[in-house]
Amino acid sequence: MKIRVERNDLTEAVSWTARTLPNRPTIPVLSGLLLDATEAGMTLAASDLEVSAQAQLDTTVAEPGRVLVPGRLLADITRALPAAPVDLALEGTRLAVRCGSSRFTLPTLPVEDYPDLPAVPPVAGTVAAATFAQAVAQVAIASGKDDTLPVLTGVRFEIEGDRLTMAATDRYRLAVRQLRWRPEDPDTETTALVPARTLSDAAKALVTGGEPVSLHLGAGAAGERLAGFSAGGRRTTTRLVDGEYPKYRSLFPPSAEAVAEIEIAALVESVRRVALVAQRTAPVRLGFTDGELVLEAGTGEDAQASEVLPASFTGEPLTIAFNPTYLLDGLGALEGTIARLSFTSATRPAVLTAVPAEAPADATPGAPTDVDDYRYLIMPVRLSG
Repeated sequence: MKIRVERNDLTEAVSWTARTLPNRPTIPVLSGLLLDATEAGMTLAASDLEVSAQAQLDTTVAEPGRVLVPGRLLADITRALPAAPVDLALEGTRLAVRCGSSRFTLPTLPVEDYPDLPAVPPVAGTVAAATFAQAVAQVAIASGKDDTLPVLTGVRFEIEGDRLTMAATDRYRLAVRQLRWRPEDPDTETTALVPARTLSDAAKALVTGGEPVSLHLGAGAAGERLAGFSAGGRRTTTRLVDGEYPKYRSLFPPSAEAVAEIEIAALVESVRRVALVAQRTAPVRLGFTDGELVLEAGTGEDAQASEVLPASFTGEPLTIAFNPTYLLDGLGALEGTIARLSFTSATRPAVLTAVPAEAPADATPGAPTDVDDYRYLIMPVRLSG
């Protein structure tokens, strides 16, 4: 195998595929990155048997061939190479990497032992890369991190024609984003539960090229349900999470007893400052009255902090407490300058949304005004007494 490739192209492709490599591979060859060169170019691939990633490169191929090399080592080397074309050549049982005056040789792994990668399922539809990345970031923050509850570690996709809904929850907060997309079949109605970590990695990497992202749904060779994402010569597949997802829509209250509107940037800075004195699991208290919000943290002999912000508020005075990290996550996911918090009581979940630039006069506070909408529901922390 002999190949010449641009250094930046190689570095990006290796980084994209290497992120799929397992930290503790159960099979030694899974630590390898597969380089497959043909007359049409080169494909790089990696897999941990749950997730696979592939990247295609336009290269000058003097001699086709396949080789499996230690993936993380190759990623470290390509990032450190000077700005010059890179030559890759198989010399016996080692891969030579030459770039400018730098030369490396890497041992190879038995390529014949490498498992076959799953075929990418059929395309279900496409969505703009920036929209996809934003939606995933808004929703994935609320996914669970506890692997003993695998259903909550996923992001639920619900497809109804040209409407795509993503939802995630860890039981303490819930994030839901609706958006328009381009389905292959306008009558498609289906659901999928995609691992949140894999989805986040794919969204961040696929947005860089700016090309529309294709969503693939289907079954693998063994009958397992798969999802795939592709754009710009890169594609990844993952097994879907099995299990019944919570019926999350019923958690959103149909109406609000009180509504507050506050400048997002000012609220974020105030929560960060006040939370400095809050212990790890301690909440930040928010006291709402007409025209004012008082933020407080700390009690008794502990350090205490308070801050006052102007706020538009309608309803009976209310004091409610939130985990500051969860509150900041929700505020950071909003698009706009003004946040709207809708309440039913101090002990019931609050709904966080962004105030649209031109909200309809008859809009229900906290309710979606269009298919392209984002809502973040957050559970309050019960205050003693």
